[in-house]
Amino acid sequence: MIVVGIGCRREVSAAAIVALAQDAAERIAARLDVLAAPEFRGREAGIAEAATTLGLPIRWIDHAALKGEQGRCLTRSVRAEAEVGLASVAEAAALAAAGPDSRLILPRIARDGVTLALAEGPGAA
Repeated sequence: MIVVGIGCRREVSAAAIVALAQDAAERIAARLDVLAAPEFRGREAGIAEAATTLGLPIRWIDHAALKGEQGRCLTRSVRAEAEVGLASVAEAAALAAAGPDSRLILPRIARDGVTLALAEGPGAA
């Protein structure tokens, strides 16, 4: 299972998320299975719309689960840490949703207010 972890600024467009997700899928030449995003972005229409456009179920990850994955994340954002208390959102969301035996297969990439990372795991947490 390949999980797309998303981090984003407020009011991000679905188009920006979809474009970056399609780019990521092409980079790894694999099908994406689940979109994971932080619960604190649960009101962002762009995330839900992107999941629908991509045909992916969405898993909302709570802050505690994101915090628990920080030690497995490969990249850090000083800005994200200052704003939401997490140095890595996209990577943590991907890892949390993919489960405890998951691994990052594409560390954070960013464009147009979206950060995205891919994790591979045997199943959803």
